[in-house]
Amino acid sequence: MELKDEIRLPAKLNYVYDSLNNLEVLKICIPGCEELLENEDGSLSAKVVLKIGPIKAKFNGKVVLDLSGAPNSYALSGEGNGGVAGFAKGGANVELIEEGDETILKYTAKSEVKGKIAQLGSRLILSTAKKLSKTFFENFRKYIAQEL
Repeated sequence: MELKDEIRLPAKLNYVYDSLNNLEVLKICIPGCEELLENEDGSLSAKVVLKIGPIKAKFNGKVVLDLSGAPNSYALSGEGNGGVAGFAKGGANVELIEEGDETILKYTAKSEVKGKIAQLGSRLILSTAKKLSKTFFENFRKYIAQEL
């Protein structure tokens, strides 16, 4: 499954980049996030509760960031285990483009799911993924707007 979108944010590129790498900001913006910690190796560990159709599960996940293109781009990859509900893995490429006092954030994300979640069907999973993505970016836009 692949998702692509872009969002216009009311802030300069460096502020957006720094906010995207702030664990407290991410924890606030990620739907269902209960915990987000940085590991000794620089990766992130998360606990997220999600409801996908009739299945509600707590996912324990690990995310690895590639910041080599900073601050204009970065990539992330990760996987999460939801116990009997199944597991998910995927990644995203993010590009930040400064345009005046605003920043355009473009992303492409790919993911796959296995287990009970996968049995729900690709249409439900895709619509849930789009909803979660939209919620994250709405939360992020609100955070950026209120902090400036």
